[in-house]
Amino acid sequence: MDGEIQANNSSPKLVEPKVKTSAAVWLGVANASTGLLCAFAEGTALTYFYHNFLGLNEWVSGLIWILFGIWNAVNDPLYGFLADRTKSKLGRRRPWIRYGAPIMAVLFAITWISFPAMKGNQWFLGFQMGISLFLYDIVYTAIASAIYVMPYEMAVTDNARSPIFVWNVAFSLVSFGAPMVLNGMLTTLIETHADIFPWAMAAAGLVAGALVFVSTFFYKENGYHREEPQPKFLEGLKQCVKNKSFLIFEVLSWTVIFAQNALMLGLTYYAGMWPENNMIILYAALAVGALLSILFYIFMRNKLGNKIEALIMCGSFGAGCLLASFLGQYFWVLVLGFFLVGIGFSGGLYLVPLVNGDVIDKDEVDNGSRREGVYAGINSLITKPAGAIAQAIFPIFMSWAGFNAQLKTTDEKGNEITDWASQPDSAKTGLFPSWFLVTGILLALSFLAMWFFPLHGKAWEDTKKELAIEHQKKEEAYEQKILAEMQANQATGEIK
Repeated sequence: MDGEIQANNSSPKLVEPKVKTSAAVWLGVANASTGLLCAFAEGTALTYFYHNFLGLNEWVSGLIWILFGIWNAVNDPLYGFLADRTKSKLGRRRPWIRYGAPIMAVLFAITWISFPAMKGNQWFLGFQMGISLFLYDIVYTAIASAIYVMPYEMAVTDNARSPIFVWNVAFSLVSFGAPMVLNGMLTTLIETHADIFPWAMAAAGLVAGALVFVSTFFYKENGYHREEPQPKFLEGLKQCVKNKSFLIFEVLSWTVIFAQNALMLGLTYYAGMWPENNMIILYAALAVGALLSILFYIFMRNKLGNKIEALIMCGSFGAGCLLASFLGQYFWVLVLGFFLVGIGFSGGLYLVPLVNGDVIDKDEVDNGSRREGVYAGINSLITKPAGAIAQAIFPIFMSWAGFNAQLKTTDEKGNEITDWASQPDSAKTGLFPSWFLVTGILLALSFLAMWFFPLHGKAWEDTKKELAIEHQKKEEAYEQKILAEMQANQATGEIK
């Protein structure tokens, strides 16, 4: 399929079969389950566990995160290349999800093993954290990337995919909300209940893995994707880089991943150093912003388009971060900042996949085949370092502000915990720029990038409609072929 497909009055009528609610719900469950585990295993809890509880130096931790980001340069695109070429009765994506889920659950569980005799041993802790990250992420990448592209394999248009993304947002608010609330209680969870914490994390991993496994029995992919020709590895990478819309999208995608990781990091520190302020009010402001904005995004998407809504998301998100960065010490200003951040969080969950769908559609228009796996792999390659960098730089910024993670006190039960009250005033005020400033700047840059995003307007909507019709025809032809083969096999069996 070369060049742009032009819509015309003689085109066949597009029929948009609805995705079953059960399929959309279970895909949302799988997405939230993997997201929840990742939020802990590759997020704030892991950094806090090794840095504040086990005593891993922030520079060693930062080095591990950077090496982990480099590792993803190999891991993620390779997976995407293999997934696009997977041939199975289950499809191209479901085998990775179904058979990877139990392995992911076990690897997540063993990540949180604590060896009391090794507290403060930098070589041992560095190795333990590094190997846990690397092994877990290998399996997580295969599963999460397959789930990420599944909506494009299940439905042929934005309207048909939208309910899937709505359920993804609904469940993802839990997968993001739960770690966000728990991050405000990490001192209690990890330091005060050190004997229970590993078992609780192991149980969470096993339950999430079971849900992901079960989910694969409720959704399936369009069949014609399995037979489409795919370019060679290097040629496929070259085609992605030549896709201008993809490069602009990656600015947005990288920033959203960075923001989701960075904004989790400060919650524990804020709860510890500003105990007089009510965290519930902050969470409520975030939730209200997220819920109101997701309704706006859903009902206005057809009128405004993905690009305009992404601009609204970046503008609101960035304004909230910059406001909190400079004036966050004033509680009600921080509440307003969290409300605006909520607008950005829901937009990141709902709009980023839709914009990504436009990018993949454009690639298919230009090159003639659908390559969600390669795009998911390269997207992961680019965005995984975002989370790693956020995890690496925050403890360093806080140490520059005067925070000392080695200051300890004893609680009423005799447990040694982080001494928040003794931290200097510079750490209290320095928390806010350490927490929000980089994210706010990146969101401003993303706003500028999305301003030049080319896939927008009537011509592009017409192109997508024609492409959806092509998908519909291919799927009908594939189903007819499978039916003919079944009938031929039955006839052959009867003759024998």
